[in-house]
Amino acid sequence: MPEYTALVASLPSTVPFVGPETQERARGRAFRARIGANESVFGPSLKAIAAMAKAAAECWQYADPVNYDLKHALAAHHGVKPENIMVGEGIDGILGLLVRMLVQQNTPVVTSLGAYPTFNFHVSGFGGKLVTVPYKDDFEDPQALVSAVLDHNAPLAYFANPDNPMASFHPAETIQKLIGDMSRNSLLCLDEAYCEFAPEGSLLPIDVDEERVVRTRTFSKAYGMAGARVGYAIGHRDLIDSFNKVRNHFGVNRIAQAGALAALADQQWLNDVVARVHAANAAIAEIATQNGLVPLPSATNFVTIDCGSDGEFAKRVVAELVARDVFVRMPFVEPGNRCIRISAGQPADIELVKEMLPQALKSARNA
Repeated sequence: MPEYTALVASLPSTVPFVGPETQERARGRAFRARIGANESVFGPSLKAIAAMAKAAAECWQYADPVNYDLKHALAAHHGVKPENIMVGEGIDGILGLLVRMLVQQNTPVVTSLGAYPTFNFHVSGFGGKLVTVPYKDDFEDPQALVSAVLDHNAPLAYFANPDNPMASFHPAETIQKLIGDMSRNSLLCLDEAYCEFAPEGSLLPIDVDEERVVRTRTFSKAYGMAGARVGYAIGHRDLIDSFNKVRNHFGVNRIAQAGALAALADQQWLNDVVARVHAANAAIAEIATQNGLVPLPSATNFVTIDCGSDGEFAKRVVAELVARDVFVRMPFVEPGNRCIRISAGQPADIELVKEMLPQALKSARNA
């Protein structure tokens, strides 16, 4: 066997999320409703599908290593320059590169306890020391985050708006204050994966001259291309240029590039998906209420539902839904783990939830 570095030898082999495919293999059958991973069951734009089909016949060619067409289209879409855009293998890939650039052994990195676990995975993978602050009333706590950054002299902090897994959001003014309070030597990674679903007034206007923040966005959620793995960062040109020191230049494949470019151009499809998600979320919230549960307000493509007890009970509810062929997930950390999380689904998915949730709750309570 090879002699691993001390860091790698100390780490467990892990996957932050257990995919529905893994569960299906263990169960020996497919789910009837796949509404647990915050994917868009409404799929990508038909124009994006056509573009990807055409690009599939051209995949003997390498992808453009500078993502020229997509970068320029994204820059025009957001009113910035191409040098303010970095395209990568989904937000997950971008987070890995960002951590690689800023984190060494024992470097303190601040995040919220229970926030996106893939970020933590990357920090651990580069030897960083995670400093976590608790959620406050089901919201990430900007003031606590800043205090931890200053107390530990942390060069990097992570904050999602809207948030996963609680589906909450902060207004733009709060985010502006958070950035302004950051140390001049620290960087805020502002994850905006769910920005297309966010209420008006919650997204901060883009300012690429602000050196203390980098924003990450994705084609995985509203654009319905989670399997294509396309995300991008928006930030100061010096930071964006630094990605070229470490990134995989052929990381975004040719088919994904073509699909993302076509999806971006089809804003009518995007608007339609957002409307359908809002309708599905409202239906899920109504089902939760009918069953005596409390749906939390959602600014995302999923609804987080307070099951009214503790994490063990919520875990039983998830297990009972899975046993009834409904794939859902739950937050991992207290107090959020009192909840379950259901992604927006097609009408048939919603009907299945309506049928199966009362049964799952009854079984969970009798366990």
